[in-house]
Amino acid sequence: MSLLDPVPDAVDELVCSARRCRQAPSWGLLWNNPKLHTPQRRKVWLACDTHRTQLEEYLGVRDFWRTTVPVADLPRVVDADGDAVPGAGGAQP
Repeated sequence: MSLLDPVPDAVDELVCSARRCRQAPSWGLLWNNPKLHTPQRRKVWLACDTHRTQLEEYLGVRDFWRTTVPVADLPRVVDADGDAVPGAGGAQP
């Protein structure tokens, strides 16, 4: 992997990004808004199996969706002890 390869943002709370969904995600949807982000930046929305297609379509219509990866492949936010840090979760369309 080179420094110019896209790298997804680290994730914290593992909850589906779909509005009002609190399910555990299976997927990380990597996206980027070319008007705001560098080509290497990959923002992450998390998706359960039920909402994966809906969220991919939402991002795809805007030409933001880049790829989808298993949630286990995403980097995690960790504290100094190496423990996952709880957080606010992903954006909700």
